[in-house]
Amino acid sequence: MNPDLNEQIAYYSARAAEYDEWWFRQGRYDWGIEKNLQWANESDGIRRRLKGREMVETGLELACGTGIWTHELLKFCDHVTALDASAEMIAINSTKLQSPKVEYQRVDLFQWSPARQYDFVFAGFFLSHVPPDRLPGFLKTIADALKPDGRFFFVDSQNERSSMAKDHGQPVAEVGTRRRKLKDGREFTVVKVFYDPVGLESEFQQAGIQLKVERTENYFLYGEGRRC
Repeated sequence: MNPDLNEQIAYYSARAAEYDEWWFRQGRYDWGIEKNLQWANESDGIRRRLKGREMVETGLELACGTGIWTHELLKFCDHVTALDASAEMIAINSTKLQSPKVEYQRVDLFQWSPARQYDFVFAGFFLSHVPPDRLPGFLKTIADALKPDGRFFFVDSQNERSSMAKDHGQPVAEVGTRRRKLKDGREFTVVKVFYDPVGLESEFQQAGIQLKVERTENYFLYGEGRRC
């Protein structure tokens, strides 16, 4: 698989203004009361996993997007460094939060290397956009960004049709990619890999992060661990 990762960045830049419709189950992502409630209950469960932590000095967010998770990190991080490849995503995030505790950096995460280490690193809905051949190197980068015994948390998608927009197509022939459509009809191919939890735990272990991966009932894959 040799996906065009620049097309993936272009997709999220173009999607920035409508991204929150996915999270809040609006428009094309509204699958009805029952499924929307299931989504809300499962997503609230993920938030609860992040609550009640002791304050830490430094947090790092990989692919910060529109600020949904940046907001949560600010509840227990004195300072958050928020990274994203999309200027449009960063603009929405910073406008929403308007927090002096957040430092934004526009970077391509596949080319980025950390200049410092952090107490807590978070990745929201990004691991599934990492091609399998790049995963070991990317996880090693995460480990390098963590202080000794630093904590890592991720949340991502399960392969559930009602997680996507109703007009999104099925996976294309090449394994690990999907065609994604915007409201204006433009289509993009993005990486979308639904990693096996046991295999993912092993990959993290090899990178130097002890991690337990779990699933919610329908929609989310998540994991929490620490640098070994």
